[in-house]
Amino acid sequence: MGKLFSELLASLPADHVIKQLGGDIEITAPVSESAQTVEPGGVFVARPGLRVDGHDFIEQAMANGAAAIVGEKALTDLPIPYAQVQNSEAILGWLAAAYYDFPSRKLTVIGVTGTNGKTTTSTLIHSILRPAFGYISTLAADLGDATTDTGLHVTTPSAPQIQAYLARMVENGLRGCIIEMTSHGLAQGRLNGIDIDVAVLTNLTHEHLDYHGSFANYRAAKARMFEMLGTSYRKRTQPKISIINTDDPNADHFTAIPADQTMLYGLSNGAFYRAQNIQHLPDGTHFEFALSDKVVAAYDTALVGDFNVQNCLAAICAASSIGEISISHLREGIAAVKGVPGRMERIDEGQTFTAIVDFAHTPDALEKVLQTARHMLDGGGRLIAVFGSAGLRDVEKRRLMAETSAQLADMTVLTAEDPRTESLEDILEMMAEGCRSQGGVEGETFIRVPDRGEAIYQACQMAQTGDIVISCGKGHEQSMCFGTVEHPWDDRDAMRAALRGAPLRTLPTASV
Repeated sequence: MGKLFSELLASLPADHVIKQLGGDIEITAPVSESAQTVEPGGVFVARPGLRVDGHDFIEQAMANGAAAIVGEKALTDLPIPYAQVQNSEAILGWLAAAYYDFPSRKLTVIGVTGTNGKTTTSTLIHSILRPAFGYISTLAADLGDATTDTGLHVTTPSAPQIQAYLARMVENGLRGCIIEMTSHGLAQGRLNGIDIDVAVLTNLTHEHLDYHGSFANYRAAKARMFEMLGTSYRKRTQPKISIINTDDPNADHFTAIPADQTMLYGLSNGAFYRAQNIQHLPDGTHFEFALSDKVVAAYDTALVGDFNVQNCLAAICAASSIGEISISHLREGIAAVKGVPGRMERIDEGQTFTAIVDFAHTPDALEKVLQTARHMLDGGGRLIAVFGSAGLRDVEKRRLMAETSAQLADMTVLTAEDPRTESLEDILEMMAEGCRSQGGVEGETFIRVPDRGEAIYQACQMAQTGDIVISCGKGHEQSMCFGTVEHPWDDRDAMRAALRGAPLRTLPTASV
């Protein structure tokens, strides 16, 4: 697969290229943002960053065989072709897409965004549409011939990696792909070059304000996925469709973005695609799917909580939007998902209480899972919640999450969650203040246990028959960051160790 450098540059949106210097050359390897891993014959894209500037690594990229360079600086003395562009971060995805001959134009692409529920909704859609559709999610990428891990703390992989995944799906004869799209990935242009057909919104709540600066900016980043519908390549007879949760207060903002068709789903009467007669059962949830007031079909899911009913509705709408699918096929796809790793995942070591691991790491998500756990108790037993709040991230949610737990849990155990370079003691104090503001009493209704393995162990030691212990915030993730180092960590392993009688000890001493 070879393309002229000038061909790749010609694929960029108008006015992105300032000048091209040094002639032309055939590009025989992928576009890369890393000088270390760029392949001989590839293009190195130099991006200015918060800590390092990619332009400082151009010499290294050339030493590793880069055939051409793209950057933002006015460089005139490079021995290989160079293109100066307006924004090298923004064009990375388009260049990568052009190298692979725009694979998303050969696939029906369903994008899923929202603060919570992206992975579960993507998993449900994939369950209905597989094996014709691949997917790229927090958990993994299904490429048709293989499934690969997508990383530790990253939902949206790098732009070149996404385009390589899509190209492989095309090679494997897949019809389409479901992609989780984060606000970071959208804002940073990692999803540029993807031609989307269906855009799904799960919800929008308080999250990532440390990065976006304001809720308005955060919402605008999510909205970019819906705006992509209007600029994406049109594929055969597939219309551009937006699918929006009307139960979310921000629904009107997204429905105002033009699309060929807008599908409104939810639990409220304002939704056309609606769930009603929801029954929370010991082994899952039963609900009726209605078009306005007309019941079309009944569904059973092993997933629990009203929020998962919303996720099921989104999946049914998304799968139905790409062609005729029978009700029986939809039912089978929904029922086939017995659980999503790290999402309300039960851990059973023969104990007499219920142990759950969940990814909830926002105030809204924590509220929903604790409400669901409270419902599971059905008036008996205590709810013991274990969670932390990440360092170098949204500070406000530390207090909000602690307040939520103080209101809904009988006992709150505050602990570490990726403290990074921040003081864990300071983080825990902010959270403790949130508990106290809701009448919490330290030592009685909440405690601080900096070591997460010890925290989960102590929560299990407190638990009695009929109680629920739920550890939130890490879910499926396989590491935890202390300082700048990712250490091996899995909440599920920690819960199993605690249930067997000892704390998991894979983290460094949780110094405060």
